[in-house]
Amino acid sequence: MEELTSQLLVYLKGVWKYRWIALTAAWIVAMAGWAIVYKLPDDYQASARIYVDTQNVLKPLMAGMTVSPDLQQQVSIMSRTLISRPNVERVVRMVDLDIKVNDVKDQEKLVKDLMDKIKLGAAGRDNLFTIHYNNQNPKLAKDVVQSLLTIFVEGGLGNKKQDSSAAIRFIDDQIQSYEEKLVAGENNLKAFKQKNIGVMPQQGSDYYSQLSQAVEDLNKTKLELREAEQARDAIKRQITGDEPVLLVDQEASSSIVNVELDSRIEGLNKNLDTLRLNFTELHPDIIATKRLITQLEERKMEEAKLTRYSADPGKNYSPMLQQLNVALAEAEADVASMNARVDEYTARYERLKSLSNAVPQVEAELAQLNRDYQVNKANYEKLLERRESAKISGELGSQTDLMSFRIIDPPVVSDRPVGPDRGKFFSIIFLGALLAGIGVAFAISQIRPTFHSQMSLREISGKPILGSIPMIWTNQEKVKRRKRLYAFGLSLLSLLGLYGALMLKIA
Repeated sequence: MEELTSQLLVYLKGVWKYRWIALTAAWIVAMAGWAIVYKLPDDYQASARIYVDTQNVLKPLMAGMTVSPDLQQQVSIMSRTLISRPNVERVVRMVDLDIKVNDVKDQEKLVKDLMDKIKLGAAGRDNLFTIHYNNQNPKLAKDVVQSLLTIFVEGGLGNKKQDSSAAIRFIDDQIQSYEEKLVAGENNLKAFKQKNIGVMPQQGSDYYSQLSQAVEDLNKTKLELREAEQARDAIKRQITGDEPVLLVDQEASSSIVNVELDSRIEGLNKNLDTLRLNFTELHPDIIATKRLITQLEERKMEEAKLTRYSADPGKNYSPMLQQLNVALAEAEADVASMNARVDEYTARYERLKSLSNAVPQVEAELAQLNRDYQVNKANYEKLLERRESAKISGELGSQTDLMSFRIIDPPVVSDRPVGPDRGKFFSIIFLGALLAGIGVAFAISQIRPTFHSQMSLREISGKPILGSIPMIWTNQEKVKRRKRLYAFGLSLLSLLGLYGALMLKIA
């Protein structure tokens, strides 16, 4: 630490020895720098503030009916592209800066300088922007900012109608294309149906469901035919006397034989037993079945009362026999009808069975045609809706202001120049001049070194020091020395005073 301190003292003594050279260098640097800064042209700043309002009352009212653009994204894109080359070139033409341009190189330099100097920034909140431009000519700076404002507003309001018209034209082309597809699909469906008119699937059912339904109808009709035949045979037996008709009373209904009614009662009893396995006696189906069995029993008793067994040879002319003959004729008609139905269902089943290969293929092709047609139809209807939405959106955008531009502060230029910052430059030059003077003095002290102590002389020469002779200053020398010190201080204070005067002048 002592060596560092002693070395620092040596350097300070060296600089102090050449203090006048240091002061002279400081004066030269300060005067030259201050003169240059003082002659720098004044720089004026023009600025403006604009607010973009994207909160339109029609936007929520028309939600769902129109396609609203992303206004925030539009504002962001506009702000980013404002200082683009085409816009800056347009500004150059608007403020007549290209009049003084002689060649392409000058034009390029002019555009580049403008792009560097124009500043666009946010003013602390959403959609509030500031535009700044500095120039030596205050009127030119104001005109440039005004031109940028004009371009910014026109960029937000222009070309809305053209964009909407282009979108509608595109949708119209797509609608026409899908109309042609729909017409072609309808023609294909018509030709296909005409070609396969005998094997087309019925509404709401496919081939296999039709085949299953045919089998079920055939089996049901065969069962009804057997029931009709049994009823007819029972009537025949009663007419021929093979089955005697017993006298009945209300207490002996169980001994009455009636084949048709007995078969139905037996079936209902079986059904009743099945229902009782799953439900209680209070279930509606069980109650209805019991009621139906009771009605059939009563009917059997009524019919038995009309039948009387007699050995009278005139029984063929009795009213009972005539009723039996009528019932036989009706039973024969029912059997014939059932046979016809069985034949029809059998033919229908055989016909469907013979088409087991053709019908599924026809159904698959028809399903493909319907699927393509439905897809084209759905797209066509969506395009119609989108076209109407696009028309409303275009009218909304052209006749109303979804984005409104409010100029908060019009372009203004300050009365006092904003640049250059002479105070900062004066201070930097002053400090630089002092450092330059000290640096020059230090460099000279290193070029022309002197020994300021016995220790430094001993270290460098390597020889012992026997003694030293001190300087004895006379009174006259002391006065001269004091005057030189005063002169040095006064010169340094003068440099400081000149710096202060410059600072006061620009304040």
